[in-house]
Amino acid sequence: MTSISQATLVEAATAVGRMGTSECAQLADEVFLRQPNLLASVLVLHQMGASHDQLGVLVNILLVAYQAMKTSGHSWPVISEQTQDRCLRRLTGKMRVVEGLAPELVQRAVEQQVDEHGERYLLAFVYGQLRDHDLLGVKTEVEKYMMLAALNLVECIAVAAVPGARTTTRTAAARSKR
Repeated sequence: MTSISQATLVEAATAVGRMGTSECAQLADEVFLRQPNLLASVLVLHQMGASHDQLGVLVNILLVAYQAMKTSGHSWPVISEQTQDRCLRRLTGKMRVVEGLAPELVQRAVEQQVDEHGERYLLAFVYGQLRDHDLLGVKTEVEKYMMLAALNLVECIAVAAVPGARTTTRTAAARSKR
């Protein structure tokens, strides 16, 4: 079961799409306060060579995801760097499995992943945004990092939505002291 419903996601995408520059900046400021690691995982792509237009695609994905998180009615923990790292390792493992497969098998694997994902509507939205901006083909190293960052946002949000599966810096530190 997803924490972000299809209706909530559509509402969030519509709301963000209607926002002006100053409203988007205010929402980004809120992301900085409430989910700083998610924002950092997007902004670091500029240092890796992402253009402003490419970065804009990921910022939009982040803003829509955050707006959906806000309006979902779910209580969201701060997503830690440890959670991001763990999710990225899992995500890259899934990608290695489909490397070298025929395009139709890759497409089927993607469809199966979306159908079975904990946040399938958000994942489908992200795939759609990446496709619409020609970032799924991964023609450059920067595009690879952008795709990984976008998909990892969804992985992290899905993990954070599951009670007991989240790992914040505080809970990880508490566990290590035991």
